[in-house]
Amino acid sequence: MLNGLLLPFLGTTAGSACVFFMKAKLNENIEKILTGFAAGVMVAASIWSLLIPAMGESSAMGRLAFLPAAAGYVLGTLFLLVLDEIIPHLHRFSDTPEGRKSSLARTTMMVLAVALHNIPEGMATGIVLAGTLSTETGITAGSAMAMSLGIAIQNFPEGAIISMPLKAEGESKGKAFLLGTLSGAVEPLAGVITILLAEHILPAMPYLLSFAAGAMMYVVVEELIPEMSQGIHSNKATIAFMSGFVLMMAGDTALG
Repeated sequence: MLNGLLLPFLGTTAGSACVFFMKAKLNENIEKILTGFAAGVMVAASIWSLLIPAMGESSAMGRLAFLPAAAGYVLGTLFLLVLDEIIPHLHRFSDTPEGRKSSLARTTMMVLAVALHNIPEGMATGIVLAGTLSTETGITAGSAMAMSLGIAIQNFPEGAIISMPLKAEGESKGKAFLLGTLSGAVEPLAGVITILLAEHILPAMPYLLSFAAGAMMYVVVEELIPEMSQGIHSNKATIAFMSGFVLMMAGDTALG
């Protein structure tokens, strides 16, 4: 289980280390491609690793099996909406901070923006890992590994996407790497908290699974898709989205 929690964090760390090997900042088109790939992974993970298992857990409800999944999904979306309004943060390609007004440094708010959308990824990993501990769920160790591996793969470019702009903002390579790594540290923390909650409220598993899905989809729609689509139109980010989606779908199906 520990490996499953740490794997996504290691993906972010490895990506952040790109700041030591790349001299120039990331090309804007490359950033959009990487963002599109990450969005595709998160959408597929939300469906195959979270929402479908959530409805499977509620199969005894018959045609109403969608209700716990729908309720959890809405709550997860609202949870990220509240965090988005409270936490001061600054998205890439933007000069206008979001959340509460703050005197935090620009680079700090950039890190908080990435940390904010890493929370649902940690929750998703944690709840799927928690599902493998109970024989009452249909979640297998293979599904959990597919989730951890998929998040880790999409975290690699995310690590580079945060550390490289930080260097471009004037931070040293060492500090840019450290901040990029710290932005991913919320994932194992959120995962541990979710596992602890799930162990005590196992009947709520369908709600927790879909809660994580709602939180992840909020990030995709509110942040990733706008970032991959803005500026000069290009189909490259769309193709990257498709690639990430298919990779995560295939991994979850094959390993699950």
